[in-house]
Amino acid sequence: MPNAIVPIQRALLSVFDKTGMEDFARELARLGVDLVSTGGTSKLIAGTGAAVRDISDLTGFPEMMDGRVKTLHPKVHGGLLAVRDNPTHKASMDEHAIGAIDLVVVNLYPFEATIAKNASYDETIENIDIGGPAMIRSAAKNHAYVTVVVDPNDYAQVLEAIRQQGGVPFEVRQRLAAKAYARTAAYDATISNWFARLLGYNDIPYRAFGGRLAEVMRYGENPHQWAAFYRNGEARPGVATATQLQGKSLSYNNLNDTDAAFELISEFDPAVPAVAIIKHANPCGVAMGTTLADAYRKAQRCDPVSAFGGIVALNQEIDEATAVEIVKIFTEVIVAPGASEAAQKIIATKKNLRLLVTGALADPKQAGVTFKSLAGGMLVQSRDNGRLDDVELKVVTKKAPSDAEMADLKLAWKVAKHVKSNAIIYVKDGATVGIGAGQMSRLDSSRVAHRKSIDAAEAAGIEGALTQGSVVASDAFFPFPDGMLAAVDAGATALIQPGGSMNDQAVIDAADARGVAMVFTGMRHFRH
Repeated sequence: MPNAIVPIQRALLSVFDKTGMEDFARELARLGVDLVSTGGTSKLIAGTGAAVRDISDLTGFPEMMDGRVKTLHPKVHGGLLAVRDNPTHKASMDEHAIGAIDLVVVNLYPFEATIAKNASYDETIENIDIGGPAMIRSAAKNHAYVTVVVDPNDYAQVLEAIRQQGGVPFEVRQRLAAKAYARTAAYDATISNWFARLLGYNDIPYRAFGGRLAEVMRYGENPHQWAAFYRNGEARPGVATATQLQGKSLSYNNLNDTDAAFELISEFDPAVPAVAIIKHANPCGVAMGTTLADAYRKAQRCDPVSAFGGIVALNQEIDEATAVEIVKIFTEVIVAPGASEAAQKIIATKKNLRLLVTGALADPKQAGVTFKSLAGGMLVQSRDNGRLDDVELKVVTKKAPSDAEMADLKLAWKVAKHVKSNAIIYVKDGATVGIGAGQMSRLDSSRVAHRKSIDAAEAAGIEGALTQGSVVASDAFFPFPDGMLAAVDAGATALIQPGGSMNDQAVIDAADARGVAMVFTGMRHFRH
């Protein structure tokens, strides 16, 4: 059985992130620990007045090759990996004058930060740490005898254990070892995914994704599920990189829905005010307007019932007038590139309302990778960054859309990309007026959206349905004319869809028979 307590007699300290290192090293020295260090860390420790030996004094070799080779040595790894109560290991240590190393404190070259700033290829390669992960893994494997620390947040508990018990308990060493392997795994995952992305090596035989714990959630989608939020270091503006200005902590569902909201609103040109309201990761209202307040009112009108308790995303800094409108009903989260001081004061009257500012919109054209877990594996795909800018629209009916209809069709298509399939979106005058999401058939989605538009019209004191005179987008082709005809019956005058069905001609013929315009994109936007 491993020793419950292993005295800390020698420590090897080598860190890039030097947060807290001065105080930590000074206290280790005061407790009688022999300190060995490298490069800049050694100079930092010496500056505190603590006694410290350079790694070259331990190994008998100088640092070489621009620091690439300094800790990759038997006197380092022998001191880390030796099983202390194994006679053969002990004999080898005595024969080669290898001293035991009881504590390793290492953090790594900032590879994640390097790629986040779009550094050159050569600079990125130089920020791949080799000696650090090697020491971490050696120490973690031999945690029966060695304590490994990869996070400055753990310095305090290590010092307290040494003060109180003379060493670090086995259970703590186990947890620190688990944390250490998690760190090197996330680090290597980031490196391998950077290479895969750079080379277009999409079918790389092994895939791993890493992240750093940002927050432990109260629970997951439901109270009986545990959950945590991890950041992967990607610099993309959004919920993971946003600053929360007020409100209680975001829940698992809040984070998921806010991400969906901000990715949708980032599709819009920031020169034109736009607002999206999201509920359960689906848009329930999206609009452009002359002002943000105007866009918000139009977006809310689409489905005022669902907007209650929703997420509001905006493509411009929130102003006072818009804040006044938003706080009129219960809203979970507001996310935008910024918020004026006047808007912040108004939102602050709702103490539980979360306000997130991102500094910028996300780039909808940016490449990336998304993944989804399955039993026994995971699905990986490129981010859906397809846009109408990338395709040539084809009018397939006798009637072509008017300029106003085409503008609304393009808006409907942007929204369709972010609605769960099967998706049908009605748009009129720059605003959604009906959204059918996640139905098992496209016909059902058409009818659901129309039904909701009737309810919305009634709430607004308008006779009939909001869909009268609208246009429609379908995220995938109409396999039969019925879904398209249901939209026309609801008042649609023009439609946009990918095309590609064996029954395309039947759908086109039905559209011509009803005198409506139809445009094919050649691009599908399934979202599951």
